[in-house]
Amino acid sequence: MFLRQFIAVVLLPLLLPLTAIAAPSTPALASVLTLEEAERLSLSDDPAVQRLQARALALAENAIADGQLADPKLKLGVANLPTDSFNRSDTPMTQLQIGVQQAFPRGRSLTYRSRRTEAKGRAEQAMAEDKSLIVLREVRQSWLESWYNHQAAAIIEDSRKLFRQLVKITEFHYSTGAQSQQDVASAQLELSLLEDRLARTREQGEIARAALSQWVGDVAWGGISAVLPELAAIQDTAALSDALRQHPLIRAEEARMDAADNGVQLALEQYKPGFMLDVTYGFRNGRDPDGSNRPNMFTGMVLIDIPLFTSKRQDKRLAASRLDYLAAGYARADRLRKMKKDLDGGYKRWQRLGERSHLFSQRLLGEASLNAEASLNAYQSGITEFTTLIRARLRELDARLQALRIQVDRAKVQAGLLYLSGNPGGASS
Repeated sequence: MFLRQFIAVVLLPLLLPLTAIAAPSTPALASVLTLEEAERLSLSDDPAVQRLQARALALAENAIADGQLADPKLKLGVANLPTDSFNRSDTPMTQLQIGVQQAFPRGRSLTYRSRRTEAKGRAEQAMAEDKSLIVLREVRQSWLESWYNHQAAAIIEDSRKLFRQLVKITEFHYSTGAQSQQDVASAQLELSLLEDRLARTREQGEIARAALSQWVGDVAWGGISAVLPELAAIQDTAALSDALRQHPLIRAEEARMDAADNGVQLALEQYKPGFMLDVTYGFRNGRDPDGSNRPNMFTGMVLIDIPLFTSKRQDKRLAASRLDYLAAGYARADRLRKMKKDLDGGYKRWQRLGERSHLFSQRLLGEASLNAEASLNAYQSGITEFTTLIRARLRELDARLQALRIQVDRAKVQAGLLYLSGNPGGASS
C-alpha cells in the first residue's frame, strides 16, 4: 500500500498536466507563418495564374485584330505593252497602272470572329480566377495539415516525457520486487509505440510542409502560428448552390459556349457573298491621231464571291460549329453536375464533423479526463492495476488527438466549400 502511494505521489505531478493540455503553445520565434501570410505569398506571383491571365490578355488583343478589315493591296504594273518594240508610246492601250484592292469579308464575319475570340479570352480570365481559388484552397489545406501535425507532435512529445518517467519508475520497482516484469514490458512497449507515433506524425508534418512550400517557398519550413484561424463562414446549401452557378469554372464553360455560338453565326455568314473593290489608275504615253495627248485611264471593279456549291464546304462547317456548341453545352452541364456532387458531399461532411467536434468538446474530452483522473484515484487506492492507469492515459491522449484531427479536418472541408462557392474569404486569426 505504501508503495502504491509513493508511486502515485511521484506520478501525480506528471500525469495531471496532461489533463490540461488543449493545444500546446509554439515556442517564441522571430517569425511564424500565419495562414493569412501564406495566402498572400501564394497569390503574389503564382506562375500558373499569371500564365492564364497573359493568355486572356493575348486573346483580348486578338479579338480587336480579328474585327478589322484585311490590309488593302497595292497594285503596280504595266498593261498592254507591245512585245515587238516594248515602247509604251507605240499603242494607245499601253498603260502604267497603279491601283488599290480592298477585300470585304462575307456578311458580319468580322463581328462574329471578334466576338468568338473575345469569348475565348473571357474563358481564360475565368480560368485564371479559378486557379487563384484553387491556390487558396491548396494553401489552406496544406497549412492546416502542417498546423495539425505541429500541434499533435507537441502533445505526443509531452506524453512521451511522461511515459519515460513511467518506464524508469516501473524498472526501479521491478528491481525491488514491487512490480512484475510484465508491467515493465508494458510500459516500455507503450513508450516505443508512442515514439513511433511521434515519428510518423513528424513525417506527415514534413510532407505537409513540402506541399505548402510549393506555394510559399522556403518560409514553409520555419515556425508556424499556434493560432488556428477562422475561415469565412459557410452559407446554407441553397445559397451555395446559387453561388455554384457563378463559379469561375462555370463561367468559363459559358464563355466557351458563347465562343461556339459565335462560331455558328460565323459559319452562317459564309453563305453570304463577300466582295472586293479594285480601283486602278492607268498612265498612257504618246499622242492620238489628232495630235492631242492620250488621256489617262481610270478603272473601278467589284469582285463578288458566289457561294453556289455549299454542300462540301459551308454546310459541313455549319454542322461542325453546331456540334461544337452542343459539346460546349454538355461540358457545362457535366462540370456543374460534378461540382454539385462535391458541394453536397462536402457540406454533409462539414456538418457531421461539426457535430463530432461539438461532441468531443462538450463530452468526450471531459469524460476522458475524468476517466484518467478516476484511474489515478483507483490506482492510489489499490483498486486497479498499473496497466489500467496507462490505458486510461492513452485513451485521453487519443481523445485529444482525435478532437484536434476533427477540428482541422472540418477546417479543410470548409476551405473546399469556400472554393466551390467561389468565395476567396481570407482567413482571420
